[in-house]
Amino acid sequence: MTDSANPRQLRLLIADDSNTDRLILQAILTRQGHEVQAAVDGEAAVNLYESWQPDMVLLDVMMPRLDGVEAARRIKELAGERLVPVIFLTSLSDSGALAQCLESGGDDFLPKPYNPVIIRAKLGAFDRMRRMHETLTRQRDLIRERNEQLLSEQVTARRVFDNIAHTGCLDVADIRYHASPLSVFNGDILFACPRPAGGMHLLVGDFTGHGLPAAIGALPVAEIFYGMTSKGFSGPDVLRELNQKLVRILPTGIFCCACFVEVDFRDRRVRAWNGGLPDGFILRVDGSRDTLPSTGLPLGVLAPERFAASMSEYVVRPGDQLLLMTDGVLEAGNAGGDWFGEQRLARVLDECPADTSPADFLVEQVQAFSGRSEDTDDLTILALKISADDPVASRPPKASHSALTGPASWSCRYQLDGETLAGFNPLPLLLHVCMAVAGLRQHSGPVYTILSELYNNALEHGILQLSSLWKDGAEGFNRYYAERQARLKQVGSDQYIRFDLEHRMRASGGRLIIRCQDSGKGFKVDRNPGPVLSVGSERAFAGRGIPLIQQLSSDLTYNKEGNCAEVVYDWKSVDTGFEERAGFSD
Repeated sequence: MTDSANPRQLRLLIADDSNTDRLILQAILTRQGHEVQAAVDGEAAVNLYESWQPDMVLLDVMMPRLDGVEAARRIKELAGERLVPVIFLTSLSDSGALAQCLESGGDDFLPKPYNPVIIRAKLGAFDRMRRMHETLTRQRDLIRERNEQLLSEQVTARRVFDNIAHTGCLDVADIRYHASPLSVFNGDILFACPRPAGGMHLLVGDFTGHGLPAAIGALPVAEIFYGMTSKGFSGPDVLRELNQKLVRILPTGIFCCACFVEVDFRDRRVRAWNGGLPDGFILRVDGSRDTLPSTGLPLGVLAPERFAASMSEYVVRPGDQLLLMTDGVLEAGNAGGDWFGEQRLARVLDECPADTSPADFLVEQVQAFSGRSEDTDDLTILALKISADDPVASRPPKASHSALTGPASWSCRYQLDGETLAGFNPLPLLLHVCMAVAGLRQHSGPVYTILSELYNNALEHGILQLSSLWKDGAEGFNRYYAERQARLKQVGSDQYIRFDLEHRMRASGGRLIIRCQDSGKGFKVDRNPGPVLSVGSERAFAGRGIPLIQQLSSDLTYNKEGNCAEVVYDWKSVDTGFEERAGFSD
């Protein structure tokens, strides 16, 4: 360590046109242990500074060629961000002249004649200041370097995240959304994925906290949401798996407030679960609106055995709009310290023009309220317009990438008995078996629809003996499913539904044969209406299953009793550039 008696050695530059004053000061500084070089005028001082890079500079004010004021100005420019104290050597007493010295970049004065004690004290003080500045500069550079490293890591993490949490079907024309881009991960999530049998799942969520820790669960949530939805799992199944995963991996205090919606365009049904997010809304064409309230705890809070995944059902009509949002809307603030709040949100929804998406209108109103036109953090809004036709039904299927080579020719049997029929959905498993064939993965939607219609017909008309004619309008639909739930509880142990699956490769693709048999009394197939009914039809809730299968498949046959159906599905290869090419034979 150094003190006033033993100062740290410094490199000092002095400039004075007076030989006597220059030699006296040089001698004092040398005796105090410093390395000293001298210049006879300002020009020489600037040149010497540039070549020698001293720690401090001591300049006489009045010098030929270049005075001390101008020399100080040039030396400060050469120093840049480096702190080089400049001390003026002067006998001036005029306050204006002294102020001009400081304005040129000078830091202090040394009066003539020189006092060694004052010189030692001032050099020590400026050295401490200079070293502190160097320390702060190094720390600033380290912080900047670390920040650049973090930003680079976040860009890489975002690229990985986007590959897993892809946009799904957020890009369809009927969806309008806003997701704040101010931070790479801000804790908000927004996912949309088509269901194999039509319709889609939507998930809007908000993890507690901010920044990267708040988004720790986003990747597993995305993988589960897209993976299970694509395999045909129902909303409650996906919710239970999401909750179980987050309970297992998230630290205490971090959870995900979320709203999960299952949209069925064909049956004009919306099923919703809200756990901790602000109310969602169904904005009706007639100006009324239904609320999707938060009735459950957030994902990742309750143990799996205590978690309730039941969803509320709503009937919708073409033109209705579904609106979901995170709490960034209600918590948006303005310069006066006011929050946007629920009452202002209600007024905005009342004022939303009929020809404007509520998502776009709400974003505009929040930004106008907050006084900022740029995006605000943690603000996520989604609006879906219910259309007469399924907006994702006509989309070409996306490639399902896999490093596994699937089987070419195979057959299997799968049977559900007794109470299993009441509490288990076999469709995701059956679809997974079929999708083991690489090329068939591109046809997951039609295959799932066929499996679903066969299973539902076998269960509802074969085992439960329900009539499709009951589904006459919305009230009949509710009655139908109430009776369905009641009869499921009475299914006997001798009841079953059996699937026989067989696949063979062909020259241009393959052939999948699906047989579905149930233990019921069967039903008369010819009683079902022939043409496929549109969603807008008065009988849109009933009688579409068999015509739909006929439309999707190469052949559909029923046995005489009507309790065994056989479907032939011929498919052609779709070259995606990713699928393994399996061998085939005619």
